[in-house]
Amino acid sequence: MRALVIDDSRAIRLILGQILKALKFEVIEAGHGLEALERLKESGPLDLALVDWNMPEMNGFEFVCEVRKDDQYKDMKLMMVTTETEMAQVIKALEAGANEYVMKPFTKDMIVEKLTLMGLELD
Repeated sequence: MRALVIDDSRAIRLILGQILKALKFEVIEAGHGLEALERLKESGPLDLALVDWNMPEMNGFEFVCEVRKDDQYKDMKLMMVTTETEMAQVIKALEAGANEYVMKPFTKDMIVEKLTLMGLELD
């Protein structure tokens, strides 16, 4: 399985990348939404994207909206991983097409639980 980790924090990309690699994912990274769209064009549809909300260039919400407009990505699971804790933001992200929502700080167990809820086969 292949995953895209989108966060403007290199540290968060590293942490999420390590969690996913331990679960046998091939990991691609992007620092913001526009870079993530470029990575998607290069790689083709992926199984999963973990998306931060607050980023420069294109934020995570805008990224989710863009991806959900394109039918070739309809099966890609999208999980927001963000400091945005207001229920209105959670609802907005889910309505835009995010499959799950995790609030920072997170644990490996929280990520694994959400991946399982989204129906991804984990080793």
